Amino acid sequence: MIKPELLAPAGDLEKLKIAFIYGADAVFIGGKKFSLRARASNFDIPQIKEACDFAHNLDKKVYVTTNIIPHNENIEGLVEYLKDLEGAGVDAIICAAPVIIDTAKKETDLEIHISTQVSLTNYESVNFWYNQGVTRVVLARELNKYEIKELKDNTEADIEVFIHGGMCVSYSGRCTLSNNMTDRDANRGGCAHSCRWNYDIYDGETKLNDELSFSMSSKDLQTVKQISDLIDIGVHSLKIEGRMKSIHYIATVVSTYRKLIDDICDDYKIDLPKYLLEIKKAENRLTSHGFMEGMTTIDEQLYNMRSENPSQDFIGLVVDYDEDTFTATIQQRNRFVPGDYIEVFSPNFESMKFKVDEIIDEEGNAVDAARHPLQILKVFIPFKVSKYDMLRKIKQLS
Repeated sequence: MIKPELLAPAGDLEKLKIAFIYGADAVFIGGKKFSLRARASNFDIPQIKEACDFAHNLDKKVYVTTNIIPHNENIEGLVEYLKDLEGAGVDAIICAAPVIIDTAKKETDLEIHISTQVSLTNYESVNFWYNQGVTRVVLARELNKYEIKELKDNTEADIEVFIHGGMCVSYSGRCTLSNNMTDRDANRGGCAHSCRWNYDIYDGETKLNDELSFSMSSKDLQTVKQISDLIDIGVHSLKIEGRMKSIHYIATVVSTYRKLIDDICDDYKIDLPKYLLEIKKAENRLTSHGFMEGMTTIDEQLYNMRSENPSQDFIGLVVDYDEDTFTATIQQRNRFVPGDYIEVFSPNFESMKFKVDEIIDEEGNAVDAARHPLQILKVFIPFKVSKYDMLRKIKQLS
């Protein structure tokens, strides 16, 4: 059994480091140009080089998205940008447009991956791109696991599959709702997620939704139960979506899939309820298996409801720990108070819990609440923690 790559999103350098620390084998990032997440922080060329240096020191990889559907005015500067990416040391670029692919092949030695935006759903199309010199394809999210197996059995290309994150209500992201409603081009980095808005529905002058607003988005993808099947199929890379998500989301989701993949490949007994419970602690919308088990039903959609339901509050990031005094220095992220019950979430050990007795600010004063974002505070933690460990508020100790 070959262990697949776990590929995580990274919207900035902090998220990139968190993704690697919590178990990702590779990350995908967006540059300042030619990237579909224009509203993410994104990386300039010096930051991309720093990201690549950090990753390569860990023997890990960085892929850069160049996956917009460009118009004529978007082509200017393409050659220079691709050469800058090559010089920065990126391991591959992710492309959707033939002009970017051909330019990269002609002007650089960059490895090329095909974006999910190309909507590859059959092995003939995959083999076309493979014969054009593309090494990997990111499959359309509309395939089920049986179709993925048939495709994998009939190509030599590396196969990458989305396993977690947002699902577009349109076909593999080919949507123009945002363009028409907000003048923001979804396929050039400006998606406004119009499908997630609340709408009223009318039949002529008659309003049909008296009690609830209507929305039309999909539940987020979550494939804890399908990972074993995808590993058996021989999928090369398992991809998490979410470059605009928080560091807590990235750490939680990456860590959960990291442990699950390792346990499956090491032939350990798999406790699926444990992984499902852990994944729900992320800042997440309601989830489903998407198309993995076949055509979707109403159970995979989000009609008439909003769905944000984090089960725990991310309250702080550990920046230092004094083993002599058991004092952790943390950077506050959400409000907490003395008496709260806290879970420490770490890439180094199973989650452990404690009760906050006292909160001390940087001047050494006891405070009645941690209420200022990014404030540096000290709390007593009766066991060793490390930099980048995270604190979550829970209901009680058990």
